[in-house]
Amino acid sequence: MDKIKDTRTFMRITHRYLGFFLAGIMAVYAVSGVLLVYRDTDFLKKEKKYDKTVAKNLNEKELGKELKIKNLEIEKTEGGISTFKQGTYNAASGEAKYSKKELPLILDKMTKLHKSQSKETLSPLNTFFGISLFFFVISSFWMFNPKTKAFKRGMLFTIVGLVVSIILLLI
Repeated sequence: MDKIKDTRTFMRITHRYLGFFLAGIMAVYAVSGVLLVYRDTDFLKKEKKYDKTVAKNLNEKELGKELKIKNLEIEKTEGGISTFKQGTYNAASGEAKYSKKELPLILDKMTKLHKSQSKETLSPLNTFFGISLFFFVISSFWMFNPKTKAFKRGMLFTIVGLVVSIILLLI
């Protein structure tokens, strides 16, 4: 019985202080997650103009990659100047004049939390955060005595949440 109590006490205390520690991180992830849902819109974005010199004689795909514009499509080319939705590119000089709609700097940085890869500096934070959230899932089952009504009802909500998530993933 002492071992069960020790495990329960450890889980509750760790859950509590890890929760306080992660509260700020969770707030940032929550805001950036909502922003990412609307990344295909202009929500909170402002237009920023660029005047950049890139390599000469780039094709459409290379130009899109260089300017970091997804699905760049050249609409017309006249006298060595290519026109695309966001601006123009002079193939002879390499001069590109274009505009992009971007989130303000701090919001843009926040959304990069969700997009980071293992090679980036944010990856240890993302890994720690993911493991911590998984610990929260597991440790939450030690918050209530399994014989209580609250625990049994909580298990029902857990199952419903799991089923709803799986259904939404499969749709």
